[in-house]
Amino acid sequence: MSHYSIIQKTLQTHLVKIRLEGKLDPIQLLAEIVAAVRPSGLHKIKNAMHSLQELCDILRDNKAYADCLQYAVLKLIQVYRPISIFADSGIQPSSGFFSELNRRVSHRVLPEAIDKRYLKDIFALIFTQANDEQWVLALPDEIWLQLIDVLHFEDAEPVIVEAIYHELLKASQILSYRLSSSGLEPELVKNHEDLEKHTSPFIIQNEEITAVVNAENATETDVSHVLIMLDQCRQVITKTRKNSSQNGTSIRLTFLLQRMTQQLDRLETIFSIIVGIKNKTTVKIEALRLFKDLVYAECHKNDIRQHLRENVELLALRVTENASRAGEHYITTTRSEYFKLMRSAAGAGFIIAIMAVLKILIGKQHFAPLTEAILFSLNYGLGFVLIHTLHFTVATKQPAMTAAAIAGSIGSSDGKTKDLDKLVKTISQTMSSQTIAILGNVMVVLPLSILISWLIFQFTGHYFVDVEKARQLLTDNDPSKSGAVLYAGVAGVCLFLSGLIAGYHDNLAIYNKIPQRLAALKWLQKLLGPARLNRFANYIENNLGALAGNFYFGCLLGGMSGLGVLLGLPIDIRHVTFASAFVGFSAFTLDFNFTLNMFLMAGLGIYLIATTNLAVSFGLALYVAMKSRKVNFAQWRLLFVKVLSRLNQHPEEFLLPPKKEAENQTKDVD
Repeated sequence: MSHYSIIQKTLQTHLVKIRLEGKLDPIQLLAEIVAAVRPSGLHKIKNAMHSLQELCDILRDNKAYADCLQYAVLKLIQVYRPISIFADSGIQPSSGFFSELNRRVSHRVLPEAIDKRYLKDIFALIFTQANDEQWVLALPDEIWLQLIDVLHFEDAEPVIVEAIYHELLKASQILSYRLSSSGLEPELVKNHEDLEKHTSPFIIQNEEITAVVNAENATETDVSHVLIMLDQCRQVITKTRKNSSQNGTSIRLTFLLQRMTQQLDRLETIFSIIVGIKNKTTVKIEALRLFKDLVYAECHKNDIRQHLRENVELLALRVTENASRAGEHYITTTRSEYFKLMRSAAGAGFIIAIMAVLKILIGKQHFAPLTEAILFSLNYGLGFVLIHTLHFTVATKQPAMTAAAIAGSIGSSDGKTKDLDKLVKTISQTMSSQTIAILGNVMVVLPLSILISWLIFQFTGHYFVDVEKARQLLTDNDPSKSGAVLYAGVAGVCLFLSGLIAGYHDNLAIYNKIPQRLAALKWLQKLLGPARLNRFANYIENNLGALAGNFYFGCLLGGMSGLGVLLGLPIDIRHVTFASAFVGFSAFTLDFNFTLNMFLMAGLGIYLIATTNLAVSFGLALYVAMKSRKVNFAQWRLLFVKVLSRLNQHPEEFLLPPKKEAENQTKDVD
């Protein structure tokens, strides 16, 4: 049976029932119509277009059918308490981010009971599929507007229209009061000082809306006043979001701004419909927008990913922007910066070699897995903090920072960049910087680990690692005999997470004014003195994120093996600098008696571990940085071709320091 026949039979059946019994079940009728129009998949959206067009044709040819469907729609809005769907659906509740997250998780596991007294719940009986919003939104507005036209809502019974008008009126007033309340939240006032100095637009908009809805005839001037105040409310929200780049943000503030934006959007739509009904003007477009918003909201009311995406995006943007500012220091553009980075990486190599020695010593004690994991974590964490404090560089810490800087250079809403050549140049500089940083680490770690093994042998007469342990360390780094590459990927994830942690703590220091609060501690003033305390507070302001990121990075690396033991899974990490140190320890124990295969596998293992560390952390960081900026880069293919072309023509730019001529050009441009 064709869709045309199904739709016509459905309408005819309900029309006959009305004539025989004088009753109409609007829920059943609308559910059957939606089921007849709904396509079997989004790839068959044309079928839905044809079905909806057929419905319009049927209603246009038979006014009785049109009157039946029109009455069903209006009766549904009139009878089944619609205020909750107008004022609540698609708008974050005031309960908070984590309470709403908990509600969505629990309702995904155990769906809520349907209360047929409320239109909000009735929607679930009409749009029964979780993906119904996809085809509803995909259908062109022109066809939906045709459907509204053929239903002739302007000819509806005045009593029903009046009842719906009053329901919309109540919903708009509820939204207006809630927006006023949100505008007085201390979290918002603290981040927008003008709200304390002047009358809040969130208060005035409520007065203006109340005046319009109570007036017998709202003039265009009255309506324009309301729209101006709503626009001022939106400007406050926009300015607060912009200020968060300097002042930081929190999940609570992000959630509040998201809810207020949703309240503003819904209030503007409903208010437009109210004014249209009062002045007897067309509200087709506004009604269609409200209908689509409600369908989308009800289909996503328990969507956990949407909740996280909407509320964490701004926080992620602040985190990645803080990482981006740090990442700019890891991209060298001159020869002096290049060799300075190499010296900084070499300095880190000395400390990492000592950390590798301590890791071997801890492992020799055969502590319980939890104790061993804690000691490994402290060794790594405190060691990385020391490296940062001494202004040294761990090569693999770069990607999580530099990826954010590259994403910032794209940063346009259409996913394009005006200067792809400049972006290619940034990528080549990033790769050369990371290459020299890795070489700086490895070139010191490898010979220093051999030297340490030799010194220990000279003083004790024993090898630092025995022959069996040496062979095991080489096997652990052999990509053909172990999961070294996979474990390097785990370390890459840890590197990525440490970048987010660093950005989060930088944001935390700014938003919670931690340096100022430290400077106000009286006991600390007595202990350090005002001058030293101010220097300490400034250091914390500029380095809290880096200190936290380095320490937690160490904890993540040290805890992975313990987590593997706890879960009974082969979870471990491989980090290029420590892998190099272990190769050095093993080489001395084996008296450098390497076969060609062992030598090649050791070199290949270090190379693949380094590449995987960088690729995983860089890829994840770049993805999050671009998603947080809502950038869908549309020029990947062209960028990839340009990078390959640049690599083919000037491979030295990806490995070697900038030429003096290029350096001079850079200075001239600056």
